[in-house]
Amino acid sequence: MIGSCHCGDVRFELSESPKFLVDCNCSICRRLGALWAHVPIESVQIVASKDATLKYIQGSKTLATHSCATCGCTTHWENLQPDGNIMAVNFRMCDAGTIENYQIRKFDGAETWQFID
Repeated sequence: MIGSCHCGDVRFELSESPKFLVDCNCSICRRLGALWAHVPIESVQIVASKDATLKYIQGSKTLATHSCATCGCTTHWENLQPDGNIMAVNFRMCDAGTIENYQIRKFDGAETWQFID
């Protein structure tokens, strides 16, 4: 699976398909309109120059959301926990039609921190 920001400066490649996609309603995901594929870190390759993304670290400082410094598209989040082995890529950055191949699960990241589907 391959995805990229609008201008192509930040790309990702997955060696493992996600089981489903996550539509989260937390304050940042709701604003971004992201559709996350959570995968093991070792199955993701981010292809970008060192300064190609802007990192946004909020609240509990457990993850950094990365957006392209040129076009502004949010491509992925990075796990900042020392024992964290999961990260997520934004499937809205994939080719049209890719999303319909996956189940989309609703996640209540705003209050209960549970799936609500």
